[in-house]
Amino acid sequence: MMISPEWYYEEHLKGKSKEQIMTSIRGLKQRIGSLKNSMENPYEDIKIFMQPSEETQLYWTREYLKMAKQAYAEAGGTYIMSESEARAAEFDENIYSISKITFRIKKSSDIFHKYVIEVLNDIITLSEFREHGLIKKRHKKNVTKTVFLYELKNLHIGERRRRYSAKHDEFNVLNITKWEVEFEYSNEFKPKKFGGENAYPYNFDRFQMLFEVD
Repeated sequence: MMISPEWYYEEHLKGKSKEQIMTSIRGLKQRIGSLKNSMENPYEDIKIFMQPSEETQLYWTREYLKMAKQAYAEAGGTYIMSESEARAAEFDENIYSISKITFRIKKSSDIFHKYVIEVLNDIITLSEFREHGLIKKRHKKNVTKTVFLYELKNLHIGERRRRYSAKHDEFNVLNITKWEVEFEYSNEFKPKKFGGENAYPYNFDRFQMLFEVD
C-alpha cells in the first residue's frame, strides 16, 4: 500500500536538513529508474504479481519526488536538474506547441502501419495509412487539444531513451517489431524522434491508445 505525498512528507521530510532531503531525493530517483527498467525489460515475459503494481508504485514515487524537491527548496536548497531531467523538462515545456505526431510500426509478418495526429487550434485529426496510402482520416471526437496534450504529458515521453532495442535470438529474429515516433512543433523547437526494435517504453500500450491502434 502506498502512502499519500502529505504523509510521506510528515514521515520522511519534515524537519530534515537539506543534506538529508537530498539523500531522499537521490533514493527516490533511483527507485524510479529501477521501476522503469523492470517494466521495460524485454526478457521478463513472466512478471511476479505484486500489489500495488509497478506502475502504481512509479506514479506515487514521482509524487514523493515532487514533494521532496519542494521540501528541499523550502529548506534553502537550490535543486540542479540532471541532464536527463533537463531534457524531459524541455520536452514538457514545449508540449503545448506540438503540431504533428507521426507514429510508425511494422511487424515482421505484417505491412507497415502509420498513424498521424495533427493538432490545429482545438481540433485533433487522426489519419491512418498503410503501404498503399491513406485509408482513414477523422477528427477525434470529444477530445480537445488541451485534454489530448495533457494525456500525452502524463506519459512522461521526455524521459524516454532515444532508442529501445532487444538482442536478437533464434526466435525473435523472425518476429521483429520496429516502431518510431516523431514529434513536430509549431514553434522553433526541433523535432524529436524516439524508436525501437522489440523493446518499448513501459507505457507503450497507453501511448498507442492515443492513436486508437487496434
